[in-house]
Amino acid sequence: MSLTLLFFIAMAVSFTSAIPPGLLNMTAAKISLKEGYNRGIMFSIGAAFIFAIQTLIATVFARYLSKHPDVIDALQRVAFVIFVLISIYYLLIAKKQNAPETDLESKSKSSRLFQGMFLSSINMFPIPFQAYMTITFASFGWLNFDQSGITTYVAGAAMGSFVNLYVYIFFFDKINSKRETSQKTMNYIIGTITGVIAIITLISIIKEM
Repeated sequence: MSLTLLFFIAMAVSFTSAIPPGLLNMTAAKISLKEGYNRGIMFSIGAAFIFAIQTLIATVFARYLSKHPDVIDALQRVAFVIFVLISIYYLLIAKKQNAPETDLESKSKSSRLFQGMFLSSINMFPIPFQAYMTITFASFGWLNFDQSGITTYVAGAAMGSFVNLYVYIFFFDKINSKRETSQKTMNYIIGTITGVIAIITLISIIKEM
């Protein structure tokens, strides 16, 4: 697979995984609305920077796991159960939840940058998620754990994270006014995506039996 295609796959995975309204994207949108576009962008840059570091850690960890097939087999089975449960939650259980309100008192651009870095750093979910995704892509032959492959994947994932935040900034008024409807739709989208990932994982497990 070409590095360009890998970049866009990583970007799409990162963007899609952050679609549901959450602390980061809603905070970025509210900062932009109350303090201006530039400060919202600075917040987004900080958040995307930390996400890139988390993705790098995940990819390096995945490279280690790729050399230990027995560990990967166990993780695949655990991941399959987790993704099935996530799919059930989003498709059948999840209801509208209000995103946490955040304190948006006036701050400088640099402080918004560090705020984005801080809020992104306390969200550790991207590390196991990206580790699993990179292992999956490597098993399909889409990703090689060399310097160029890792750099391309990390860059694409970081760009996907930033684009997601930018979309929330740009379309905040529409997203906010249709929050309940969009939340339900996004629940179905994320549930479907994790369901597809669960099926792919199951196929991979069966093939290795």
